[in-house]
Amino acid sequence: MRFIHTADWHLGRYFHGMHLTADQREIIMGQLVPLAQEEKVDAVVIAGDIYDRGVPPVEAVDLFDEFLMKMAEMHIKVFYIAGNHDSESRLNFGSQLMKASGIFARGRLDDEMAPVVVEDDFGPVAVYLYPYMEPASVRAALGVEKALDFEQAHELVIERSLAKRAGNMRSIAVAHAFLAGGLSSDSERPLAVGGSSNVRPSIFRPFCYTALGHLHNPQRAGADHIRYSGSLMKYSFDEAEQKKGCILVDLDGTGRATQQFVPLVPPHDVRRVRGLFADIEGDRASYPQSEDYVEVELLDRGIILDVFNKLKAIYPNLMHVLYPNLQREGTMREQEGQAVLKLTEETLFSQYYEDMTGEPLAEEQQAIIHGCLQEIYREEREAK
Repeated sequence: MRFIHTADWHLGRYFHGMHLTADQREIIMGQLVPLAQEEKVDAVVIAGDIYDRGVPPVEAVDLFDEFLMKMAEMHIKVFYIAGNHDSESRLNFGSQLMKASGIFARGRLDDEMAPVVVEDDFGPVAVYLYPYMEPASVRAALGVEKALDFEQAHELVIERSLAKRAGNMRSIAVAHAFLAGGLSSDSERPLAVGGSSNVRPSIFRPFCYTALGHLHNPQRAGADHIRYSGSLMKYSFDEAEQKKGCILVDLDGTGRATQQFVPLVPPHDVRRVRGLFADIEGDRASYPQSEDYVEVELLDRGIILDVFNKLKAIYPNLMHVLYPNLQREGTMREQEGQAVLKLTEETLFSQYYEDMTGEPLAEEQQAIIHGCLQEIYREEREAK
């Protein structure tokens, strides 16, 4: 069985005010679809975060619909799951109807989590689709009363789904999770705070190949057959040096999976430019003009008048300007302000509470805040 592993499309994403749907269309319809055809793949696997939010814009839904129609026309199967950015109910819509066209979607957990069984030249392959497994959702779906953390929730779902496995059938897992030891990026929404969302990679060892989503940096996760494909595009400036693409996987008759990373090149790259304003403005050899999405880090120690518009003449898609060396009396440096933007809501609230009361949050209070934020995240995904 030959298939493409991809994840974290985040259709409908805005990047510093720029709508990315046109770039996403170019990658999906202009590169991913031709790749699937040229490589004669049997399936495309999308490991969650199809959309960037629970209620995506119409253009994003239309693009995904266009992709699914094209795959059905080419008789290429598609397996996809809900990620933490997706609305599980909306992503589950039409899943029963689409099976006849070879489109297999799972937005919600159920108490059995039976695999989709397909045939290749060597026999049956079981594809286990595990949508985002937030502990509260797992408890509700499986009827579990005791409290679970992320690792226990994943372990319970996988154990139950494998309990009825027939013989030594080859198997593929598709999941959206944070596996311990993974390298994260700024554009990923935290699943939880303080490492509590971490899951042991060994939980996925029973499968011939595990196609993971959530982490945007392509990487292995504890073993060569457990992998993140990374995001479709670069969605933050700290991803500027990452290589984006998908993984072409071949599963042989013995269950051995071999992988090949295939780069996908967007119409506009994400780049960081660093230097003095005079050099950036005057030295085209060192600082060539570019249509890429650009963040400029100015090393000048003083403010440059109308700097954004001046730089925009060189970089039409300029997104951000930083002054790490700026000296301003009585204010924080810009780089310190940027560090604050990377903190989670839970950390920010804890710091605010301590600033206001002079005391840190008690353990019980932290648990309450954590529960409230998780409920907010769920409501956001299911927002009407």
